[in-house]
Amino acid sequence: MLPPELDISVRHDTSETVVALMGEIDISTVSQLSAAVETALVETPASRLILDMEKVTFCDSQGLGTLVVLNRAAARSQHALILVNVGDFLHRLLDVTGLKQAFYIRD
Repeated sequence: MLPPELDISVRHDTSETVVALMGEIDISTVSQLSAAVETALVETPASRLILDMEKVTFCDSQGLGTLVVLNRAAARSQHALILVNVGDFLHRLLDVTGLKQAFYIRD
């Protein structure tokens, strides 16, 4: 069995930085996600950091925890972390865990 993969691309513009994710967010990929988002927070001139979740195929509890930590890191650095293109499975997961209200979610 192949280990899960997470491809991350980052695009900066003047109004927002978009971090597009493709693959699985789990215990084996969260460090990669954290590094990419933390770097984007330092490098972005924009006040909004968008996590494009359209191509995320899986997210476990470690992934959810990492999203919470990254949301707090964004707030501390005076950025808004916004989740976009959140799929049905992730909407349900956020609902069940009570975390949906912790995030800005834009469809």
